[in-house]
Amino acid sequence: MSGKVYDLEQRTFIFAKDCRFPLKRMPKTIEVIEDGKQLIRSSGSVGANYIEANESLSKKDFYYRIKICRKEAKESNYWLSLLKVCNPDFMNDIEVLIQESTEIKKIVSSILEKSTI
Repeated sequence: MSGKVYDLEQRTFIFAKDCRFPLKRMPKTIEVIEDGKQLIRSSGSVGANYIEANESLSKKDFYYRIKICRKEAKESNYWLSLLKVCNPDFMNDIEVLIQESTEIKKIVSSILEKSTI
């Protein structure tokens, strides 16, 4: 993972991109394929919903999209944790991604706390 990025739109893009690389190197078992598909969806959805929130037409829509963004970051963390346990050879790579998903979730949670409908 590259250095810290403070533009959250760019940071969520890098997170989604970086989630894909370990999957390319993992053995193509049913577990990796299925968990990997879920990770690809949820990690990409973090950034997509953040972009949608920034383009929202109302406060209510912004709040809703940011909540989805947080939910998808938590879901990404779940799939990464499963992949880490089942693929110990990739533990270090995945641990970095788990840390990033946790940081993104905390940032988005802070945005949620400061937002009012």
